[in-house]
Amino acid sequence: MSDNLSSKNVVLFGAGPMAIDYSKVLKSLGANFTVAGRSREGTEKFQEQTGIAAIPHGVSGWKKKGDTKAEYGIIAVSCEALAATAIELMDAGVRKILLEKPAGLTTQQIHAVCEHAKKVRARIFVAYNRRFYASVTEARKLIGDDGGVQSFNFEFTEWCDQVEEKLKHSDTGKNWFLANSSHVLDMVFYLGGEPKELHSYTAGGNYWHPTATVFAGAGITHSGALFSYQANWDAPGRWGVEILTRKHRYIFRPLEKLQILKHNTVSVEPIKIDDQLDLEFKPGLYRQTESFLNENPNAPLLDIHKHYEKIITCYEKIIRQKTQC
Repeated sequence: MSDNLSSKNVVLFGAGPMAIDYSKVLKSLGANFTVAGRSREGTEKFQEQTGIAAIPHGVSGWKKKGDTKAEYGIIAVSCEALAATAIELMDAGVRKILLEKPAGLTTQQIHAVCEHAKKVRARIFVAYNRRFYASVTEARKLIGDDGGVQSFNFEFTEWCDQVEEKLKHSDTGKNWFLANSSHVLDMVFYLGGEPKELHSYTAGGNYWHPTATVFAGAGITHSGALFSYQANWDAPGRWGVEILTRKHRYIFRPLEKLQILKHNTVSVEPIKIDDQLDLEFKPGLYRQTESFLNENPNAPLLDIHKHYEKIITCYEKIIRQKTQC
């Protein structure tokens, strides 16, 4: 249990799988928390699965209960409801919020959350938990020991045949790049550095994600590291990241695992990492939640304003055809 977390009053919004994962972490951390979901059916199911009572009807239901002294809020609702719930929670007086990625379904929704946070002076962090993977933490240390990143490449292919039925009639499907692929992009640019220049190309598209289904591009970071990427949602593939230094190639495939390739060999070796928390809980979630509640100034939590800036300067350009910044 982390120090002093029993004195932290937290409200968790959501009753689905992600909220269940957060409840396991909060319980293990010893935090004092209340759970609120949207529907009565969802909250009853949540209680069946966790043994924890949940209040129905979202923020309004929580306010009616009268227990609104929470200092911290964690929002783990559907993508469609993220932005509206964040604004409602700020209006209810909560000023420290961990908001599940991508913080809204559209750029406009995320911008609205940013503006409201400025107005009421709230601190909102976007919960990209892969920043807290044991594999990423270890890689950051090793990359520093090697003298920094020279180049990197990554792939964010999505398995469309597995998600098509669920997404084809939803707004989430139309924004699947932001809703899901941004996991990879946030992680890789956290490791490799933020883009200074980016050249991007797209092709394809389907009826539920018409923008594109084939992506390729390259660029350079502010520190001078070169990078390239590709993804083809119409073909077989998987998420993957490779970070190259003068001494080593670090491979994340899957992202939870860290492998290394050394000079003058084709043998890829696993790197031993302390991933006990990533095995016990949803990977990255324990350290992320702990850092948020402890208000750790050195933790790699992503401020929502920086997230919005990255969407405007990078993500939107990646999904546009033959775009250059």
